[in-house]
Amino acid sequence: MFIRQLEYLVTLAREKHFARAAEACHVSQPALSSAIRTLEAELGLVIVERTRRFVGFTEDGERVLGWAKQTLASLQNMRHDASAAQVKLIGTLRIGAIPTIMPVTARMLAPCMREHPDMRFEVRSLSSDAILRQLDEYELDVGLTYLDDQVQAGFSVLPLYLERYMLLSPAHAGKNSSAPTQPWSDVSELPLGLLTSTMQNRQVINAAFRRGNVQPRVVLETDSLLSLYAHIQHAGLYSIFPHSLLSVLPVGNAVRASLLLPELTRGIGLIARNRNTLPPLVAAMWRSVEQLDLQRDFDALVPTPVQTT
Repeated sequence: MFIRQLEYLVTLAREKHFARAAEACHVSQPALSSAIRTLEAELGLVIVERTRRFVGFTEDGERVLGWAKQTLASLQNMRHDASAAQVKLIGTLRIGAIPTIMPVTARMLAPCMREHPDMRFEVRSLSSDAILRQLDEYELDVGLTYLDDQVQAGFSVLPLYLERYMLLSPAHAGKNSSAPTQPWSDVSELPLGLLTSTMQNRQVINAAFRRGNVQPRVVLETDSLLSLYAHIQHAGLYSIFPHSLLSVLPVGNAVRASLLLPELTRGIGLIARNRNTLPPLVAAMWRSVEQLDLQRDFDALVPTPVQTT
């Protein structure tokens, strides 16, 4: 059994099309099909359901696919270990981050980039469920996501900070709307732009609305934080952002930020498949992120009420 056969199998699972899989593997379609048939003959199993085109994997094929992914991941870790023994880390670290963390991933990656200039990083914007699934299927190495019981069960976890929620107001907002703190109840009067209801950030905010008996007036939904920010600046909308984003978005004369009370917080952390020893690339990022105090850095950006005497 050749490693290349396993790579063909995993690529076919990803592409779900023989021709595209062959192109991705830089071989002809007959060569890819022949390699998979040879693997089936060697194992004595039918792996792929076929008609004139790719249909899917058999039940046996799904099990073989799981072992193929795990074998290729172990091989990659062996290569990383070999490079670690040479001091210089070489390889690509695959990271999944929930959308509200994407803008601040640079703060977490920068120290590792400086220490290991030959490492490469692939960062994907994914839902928290997709991150867990792709970690389980060896399609990701680490995840940056919300921490809860579902996430922490069976994963190595490094808590990073508690996300706090801010009301972002346009420049023309009245005096009350631009105060350092705002009660959730006042948000019901404002035209809001929010992330779509399928995103976990929105579900967290909706829960806060329900607890405060708030009926929000949502006039815009989008899956883009940048679009939301632009609508605050140019369309006069208001929105609710995690306080970590104040580190990358300009807030001041054009957009004002107020801490929403009572405070709503969610734990954010780094997760990886649970094992006795982290793979070298994962361990390199883990060590560099452990040195950061993101809670202190992000909390310093939250406006504080002016003390009067």
